[in-house]
Amino acid sequence: MTRKKYTLLPAEIISDDEFSTFRIQFSTDIIRWYDENKRELPWRETTDPYTIWISEIILQQTRVNQGYDYFLRFIERFPDVQTLAEAHEDEVMKYWQGLGYYSRARNLHAAAKSMNGIFPDTYERVIALKGVGEYTAAAICSMSYGMPYPVVDGNVFRVISRYMGIETPIDSGRGKKEITEWASRLIDRKRPALYNQAIMDFGALLCTPKSPGCAECPLVDRCIAFADGLVSKLPVKKNKTKVTNRYFNYIYVHAGEYTYIRKRVGDDIWKNLFELPLIETLQPVTEEELIALPEFRNFIAEGELPLIRLSLRQVKHVLSHRVIYADFYEVTLPETTRSFTAYKRIKKSELDQYAISRLVQIFLEKNG
Repeated sequence: MTRKKYTLLPAEIISDDEFSTFRIQFSTDIIRWYDENKRELPWRETTDPYTIWISEIILQQTRVNQGYDYFLRFIERFPDVQTLAEAHEDEVMKYWQGLGYYSRARNLHAAAKSMNGIFPDTYERVIALKGVGEYTAAAICSMSYGMPYPVVDGNVFRVISRYMGIETPIDSGRGKKEITEWASRLIDRKRPALYNQAIMDFGALLCTPKSPGCAECPLVDRCIAFADGLVSKLPVKKNKTKVTNRYFNYIYVHAGEYTYIRKRVGDDIWKNLFELPLIETLQPVTEEELIALPEFRNFIAEGELPLIRLSLRQVKHVLSHRVIYADFYEVTLPETTRSFTAYKRIKKSELDQYAISRLVQIFLEKNG
């Protein structure tokens, strides 16, 4: 079939038979590539919806090589819906520690408690679960139940936009709609699970954001981006994420064998994680400036003279929309101190029992 740059839905410009040939060729090439290059992953060896759900939530914002061990540990501790539902949230958060985007763990736990021990078996009920969107619902329903719902993640956006030469920004409503419609038409309805896994790996391993393997690509002869020299320019994004800087000053208290922590209750990404006493400032501060802050003075009981030293300076922690620069201070007080009364007093040896952010974990690993 002659290569065309489609700008409308296929049914509006070519016959059903033509498009059927086009679609079959596309899915066949991708699945053949996948059969030869796929990654062997434990969640691909099962149709259990719970296991697939856990893997998909972990991989939402996490690379496979990072999430692999977390998945194994999580499934070993919480092997089914009921076990996860009955666990305390603090323990769930502890098993998630280091993965980031902690709302995923909170949503997992809440969704498990809503299932009454049985994972739902319809698309409508799956997508209604807390924390489950169209992508995750499609992955679960196609891989567990063989339903022809296409997964549309960043990898799929990239493959389809390049292959079809779609220059509509993918971070626009129109662009998302266009790619999603193409994904729905291109899916192999007889083999939806295999097709979805194939196109995701194809985008992750071959049709990558930078330096894609066009020389080895089975689609290259029909890829519009390659033919038109647009591979490095597609997919298009019109909006760049604005990144803000934040400045954290953590305080690790030594009061004999005790220290102080507090659970974050604000509605942010670290909600329900524990942390050391924290003072956030608008800009970096010196040790002298920190001690002079009213927030620091409010920590310290009248008459007590803490010893303070800077332990770790300007630890950079990059999140999706912000960069945190953290200074860590160690403060020594008597074991009978009356300071830090707003915080939970625990033995330092018990710190590893509490779920903490990766940022605090980095400090404790260096200063344990």
